[in-house]
Amino acid sequence: MSADDEDGYTGPATVVVDGAEVPVEVELRGHFQPIDGYYRWYGRIAPNARLDELCGGRKKKGEIRTPDGSAAGELSDPDPWGRYRILGTSTPPFTVPKTLAELAE
Repeated sequence: MSADDEDGYTGPATVVVDGAEVPVEVELRGHFQPIDGYYRWYGRIAPNARLDELCGGRKKKGEIRTPDGSAAGELSDPDPWGRYRILGTSTPPFTVPKTLAELAE
């Protein structure tokens, strides 16, 4: 799959973990998986001390909110640079083109 086949969002977001809202910067991408019929989205959250306090380097369920929407997901262990990965299935927290006209824009 080429990068042109992916949708995404880069910018400010809010991550909610254990009821705490944490402002973060994210880079999110996603794609429709035709084999199982699900939309899978994923991305990285910039290093954030508050998020690290809440997650403690472990996997956690959470919610991510962007200006375009919100979605439940799972935060994974941080990478060596302190960035947590987040992933989810279903409606993503960003706008996805749904028509050929939207794709052409």
